[in-house]
Amino acid sequence: MSVRILANIPSPAQGVWHLGPLPLRGYALSILAGIVLAIIWSRRRYAARGGDPELILDVAIAAIPFGIIGGRLYHVLTDHEKYFGPGRNPWQALNITAGGLGIWGAVALGTLAGWVVVRRRKVPAAPVLDAVAPTIIAAQAIGRLGNWFNQELHGAETTLPWGLEIYERVDALGRLAPVTGHSTGQVLAVVHPTFLYELIWNLLVAAVLVWADRRFRLGGGRVFALYVAGYTLGRFWIELMRTDPATEVLGGLRINTVTSTVVFAAALLALYLLRGRRRESAAFVRGRSHDAGADRPLQPAPPPEQAMPEVGDRAGERPGAAGGDRAEAPEAPA
Repeated sequence: MSVRILANIPSPAQGVWHLGPLPLRGYALSILAGIVLAIIWSRRRYAARGGDPELILDVAIAAIPFGIIGGRLYHVLTDHEKYFGPGRNPWQALNITAGGLGIWGAVALGTLAGWVVVRRRKVPAAPVLDAVAPTIIAAQAIGRLGNWFNQELHGAETTLPWGLEIYERVDALGRLAPVTGHSTGQVLAVVHPTFLYELIWNLLVAAVLVWADRRFRLGGGRVFALYVAGYTLGRFWIELMRTDPATEVLGGLRINTVTSTVVFAAALLALYLLRGRRRESAAFVRGRSHDAGADRPLQPAPPPEQAMPEVGDRAGERPGAAGGDRAEAPEAPA
């Protein structure tokens, strides 16, 4: 008799814990852990480029709240039917504790807020973007654990050994509460853990960004453009696996699939336009020089026949030969 052992991934028994009257949400803690990692790592990367690491804190103070606002705006705009219309409560659009943050809006508005801070400090933005690029996608990877706590954004049912178990959760009154409730122990389904697929993909992209940055000494915003291209490439195929309800456009395509395609194309265009940009000098990073130094591609040396003659040369004569006199070669020793 053969025994088949499945190593399914269990979901947490609950996604919210209470410390007295204070609710501790796994979703929020995951995002917070990602933010802390991104700030610490970004400070080190920006300092290694010659920048002032304290600038990263100033950028974070502006980018984080605006990123949350942008993420919520994107979610509400693309899933507006959840909050507006007959039987809906529009005030729930402000309830971010229930989940619902779109990474597209978060990165867009957070980057814009950070750019304003950088401009006010009168330092170039490209080195900042290149420094934070791998840290952002690493933070996104950690943030995806929040979907695990909430039992959300998963794929179709599967028999693969790494399938994710979705539990029935109920509140204190026995009512179904998939996010805030406690597990009854009953498994409702075993599904593709698309949150895990994206988590692994994001970590791989972060590793590629670090390698490419060191290997090719990228600059001028190329690391950030590569981050956007890498993330959207993975998000495209992962989005095709998800089965949760989503706004559909263009005859049945999920809105995030279309967004991934458009943003990926824009990132490729940016990489093409920024081709050849190299790592900036430390003086340029700190805003003390208008010459980016190594941010421009190196110019090839002119061929020998085009090289300018040295001062004193005339028609191929060596320096020191005047008029028609030519320096005589020394006699060979007897």
